[in-house]
Amino acid sequence: MLKYNYKNMKHKKAFTLIELLVVIAIIGILGTLSIIALNNARAKSRDAKRIADVKQMQTALELYFNDAQAYPASITDGITYSDTAYMQVVPTPPQPPSAILVYTYAINSDDDSYTIQYTLEGTVGSLEKGIHTATNASIK
Repeated sequence: MLKYNYKNMKHKKAFTLIELLVVIAIIGILGTLSIIALNNARAKSRDAKRIADVKQMQTALELYFNDAQAYPASITDGITYSDTAYMQVVPTPPQPPSAILVYTYAINSDDDSYTIQYTLEGTVGSLEKGIHTATNASIK
């Protein structure tokens, strides 16, 4: 019969299975939270670009209006009047878009106002998620 001598046994320090599972679960939870935060930051970044694009178009349209005394009928090829280019290329919304694939520009019948439609993925300041309209008077 074998006798075990506990004094001579070397004690190995190791993690138990439960400890390893707890650590793996914590790492999984932290990874999930960081991915969610990254996706939210990306959506906010795309919304900020959309708003900046619309404001840039509004500025170019107002400069055009100052020279031509009317808004352009179309802005698909940029915003130019005579030899002055106010905007070489009309920006496109960042991908993935929510509902509108491009910024939609329309001139009103009196040629004294316009609308630009755009979509936000989330809330930005006082602007809620969804389709919004910018005019020569404001951005909504």
